Amino acid sequence: MTPRVIAIGGSAGAIDVLRLILPVLPSGFEPSVMVTVHVPENRPSLLASIFADQCRLPVSEADDKQPLMRGTIVFAPPGYHLLVESNATLALANDEPVYWSRPSIDVMFHAVAEAFRASAVGVLLTGASHDGADGLARIKATGGKVIVQDPETCVADTMPRAGIAKAKPELVLSPHAIARYLSTLGTQSEQELA
Repeated sequence: MTPRVIAIGGSAGAIDVLRLILPVLPSGFEPSVMVTVHVPENRPSLLASIFADQCRLPVSEADDKQPLMRGTIVFAPPGYHLLVESNATLALANDEPVYWSRPSIDVMFHAVAEAFRASAVGVLLTGASHDGADGLARIKATGGKVIVQDPETCVADTMPRAGIAKAKPELVLSPHAIARYLSTLGTQSEQELA
């Protein structure tokens, strides 16, 4: 089954990993991709514009009440948690930081788990906090698939190790293997990709 949404979160070192993953996603890719990276709150993020030039899919920074369109990539803006409602509408919240971060990966993962349940995939990348581990476990508990970057390939391995301990992911992969897996999701069996 092709997932409805793939939620990707990371912190220290994650931009370099995203450069290996997002440009590989092919034209005609069906799932929506939501991305939260820990970025400073006090200045604009250039992530959407940087990745728009590198990706085959449309890339934007999320807006409040924006429909989450299939085959698009949306980044959480600085200073706001990125959520999604069950009707596939994005929401931005300036609630308290989680693990000193706003946007928070946990907040996005929890929202994705509740909105899409078994149609969700959560991917936790390199990072130096525990943000994302609880939300990743929630995606798994609601029937979604969870993937964690292999800690041996991380700039900072705290986040993926916390995700592995908390969520017991089906897949722990290198960045290149994550890219390969996601790009073919729904078109090949997991055995062919392992």
